[in-house]
Amino acid sequence: MKDKKNGIVSFDMDMTLLDHADYKIPESAKKAVELLREHYYIVVATGRDLDSPFSAGLKEMVEPDAVIHLNGTKITVGDKQIYEHLMDHALVERMLRFAEGKEFSIGMSSGTEDYYVNPKFVEHHDIKRWGVTERNFQDPWKLLELPVRTLTYIGAEPGCHEVEEAFPEVKLPMFSSREGADIVEKQSSKAEGLKRLCAYYDIPIENTVAFGDSMNDYEIIQTAGIGVAMGNAIEILKQNADYVTDEIGKDGVWNACVKLNLIQP
Repeated sequence: MKDKKNGIVSFDMDMTLLDHADYKIPESAKKAVELLREHYYIVVATGRDLDSPFSAGLKEMVEPDAVIHLNGTKITVGDKQIYEHLMDHALVERMLRFAEGKEFSIGMSSGTEDYYVNPKFVEHHDIKRWGVTERNFQDPWKLLELPVRTLTYIGAEPGCHEVEEAFPEVKLPMFSSREGADIVEKQSSKAEGLKRLCAYYDIPIENTVAFGDSMNDYEIIQTAGIGVAMGNAIEILKQNADYVTDEIGKDGVWNACVKLNLIQP
């Protein structure tokens, strides 16, 4: 039998909990999460697959009760997977063919291997962001033999809109860097993942709080009982949030939890 708590507090990972300035979670955010844990289920809602090698160690930093992975296409509670949605391989094939010869890349990483059409754009993105690229590129057409929950777009914003126009069944919420996006089928989102966890824990949606900073947080910020945009969030998220806190590097998570009376410092 599950221990019943008062509600759910959900956090995006990158640039909400995880500061890319030093790739650490601020100490004040860690403290806030620990205080929240007494009365709330702690959820990480992310575009990442936190079970993948690329995200190794991040789950252990937070120790969440549940994770909404890959923008809602996979949900785990502890070590138990309670939901999964896979893309149809016919859609994957059409998108890969569409990307051939374009000025952007489409594909995904699985384990330690990377499957992308036009991989040079992924290399360029990595070098620009981290100064190095350590990809292990494989034949992208092998994706048609692998389970695919979401794809990744790497490129400029105009190409992102081009993909959305060609494939109305998907959405491409751009990264906060505006240099890439998740490719997600429209029926999937972090918001739908939050609803599924509300049903699992028997928590009313109004008893939820969601923190985020980028476009893939837009729906969950609108759906949660209280939607919190980080001070470093994109402008449209701030405009649609119930509360805008400080930037990640200025104790944004802690300050919002105190201001909203979620914790008693």
